[in-house]
Amino acid sequence: MSRPPRPLLLRLSLLLALSLLSPSPSLSQPQPPPPPPSGTLIDCGAAAPTAAANGLRWLPDAPSFVSAGSPRNVSVRTLDPTLATVRSFPNLPGRKFCYVVGVARGSRYAVRSTYFYGGVNGRPDPPVFDQMVDGTLWAVVNTTADYRRGSASYYEGVFLAQGKTMSFCVGANAHTDSDPFVSALEFIQLGDSVYNSTDFGSSALSLVARNSFGYGGAPIRFPDDQFDRFWEPFGEENSSKTSNNLTVSGFWNLPPLKVFETALTVPASQPLELQWPLGPLPNASYYIALYFANGHDSVAGGSRIQNITVNGVPYYSNLTITSDGVAVFTSKWPLIGLTTINLVPTSNSTLGPLINAGEAFQVLPLGRTTHPRDVIALENLKLGLHNYPTDWSGDPCFPQQYSWTGVTCSQGSRIRVVSLNLTSAGLSGTLSPYLANMTALTGIWLGNNGLYGPIPKLSSLKHLEILHLNDNQLDGPIPSSLGAISGLQELFLQNNNLTGQVPSSLLNKPGLNLKVNGNHLSSAQPPH
Repeated sequence: MSRPPRPLLLRLSLLLALSLLSPSPSLSQPQPPPPPPSGTLIDCGAAAPTAAANGLRWLPDAPSFVSAGSPRNVSVRTLDPTLATVRSFPNLPGRKFCYVVGVARGSRYAVRSTYFYGGVNGRPDPPVFDQMVDGTLWAVVNTTADYRRGSASYYEGVFLAQGKTMSFCVGANAHTDSDPFVSALEFIQLGDSVYNSTDFGSSALSLVARNSFGYGGAPIRFPDDQFDRFWEPFGEENSSKTSNNLTVSGFWNLPPLKVFETALTVPASQPLELQWPLGPLPNASYYIALYFANGHDSVAGGSRIQNITVNGVPYYSNLTITSDGVAVFTSKWPLIGLTTINLVPTSNSTLGPLINAGEAFQVLPLGRTTHPRDVIALENLKLGLHNYPTDWSGDPCFPQQYSWTGVTCSQGSRIRVVSLNLTSAGLSGTLSPYLANMTALTGIWLGNNGLYGPIPKLSSLKHLEILHLNDNQLDGPIPSSLGAISGLQELFLQNNNLTGQVPSSLLNKPGLNLKVNGNHLSSAQPPH
């Protein structure tokens, strides 16, 4: 990648931050067991709670978090109980199926989705499909390579909770050839300092790599990592062990102490070149955090000072590494293709370069969301309905290609619901008064269903032009307030159980196509 022009380099240097750390208790002192992460762990398709080997408790998914899809057992044996079942969803392009989980508004959450196909669709390879959080299209899920190796796949991102709930959804795309599925979901609340240089009001982070360098064991996770993040092994062949008497603490991102027990290093005066992350990256901005710490035994032998470049571009200069530990991170660094990190000792460094751990995330621009007024109204409308569409969960309008069945949304800066069309959709139930809060509606088509109860007062819908409630079982009087909607052009109420008189405000309304036949009305009616 070519060197960024000087203004960009200056801007990037302002985004870099260096955190020097204060001492913490030695690892040799007895430590109490850590509390489990704060959040929600969901074993998709499971019928009862399950307990993992690390002591974490997983909850079944239905009916608390999801109402669509079907639980299935995988056809191969698994050692991890959370991989033994999945929830499978219909292969319906353009329709999403969502989990909705309670969260603490304003907190950041690590969201992790896990997939192990296990042959549930009867095909040799797993399907490819989309996953999304709230209104943001997060990633295309392609687990084929991992599954052929007998492994599960996981995707992890960091998202801001913008409300009291957060939704995770899957949906079929043009490449999907069988039913989408999910094995497990995790919503882990992070500490306030973790990844806090990111503007989560406009962006999310999608994990690319998180590695413990020089380490060759099983992934480091809870209880070593208090948020159960996975630190994958990397580069054991060039590793060195560091002293267990480490004093690192105070890192904003709170990496586990265990990642500082090993490192990648080379002899003094030699540079350390590292291709990391391993695979090529799409052209985007990335959050990169690199972690360093000397063992006490190496500090006594001299100094460790190094310059860091990423693809030949200066990343940080004259970084002094001590036993207290140091982290260097950038919030937005442009990358494309393969990435090479070089750690070069300075002329006054008596020890070779070293690196303990690293994290890399793609900075993911957030998708848009529907106006909260309409979201609340639709959620309340759902409460009164039975048999509403199975994709009525998550954000109603976004991602745009996955808007709710029967819902049409506006363009512009404020996204409103402008029409609702569920004609002959098999609905039953009552119409919530919250329908009147959807003040951008221009058309409502709910004819030929099994709706009953009164027609709510809808005079607040000043833009409404068409209201079709025909061929239901609605009862009570026709609200005279409908006549106050100035632009109303069609009002179809025929074939219900309405009673009383047709309001004069409707009979005398110029330009209104009014149909009320097939009811139990007692006054003059307009011609059929």
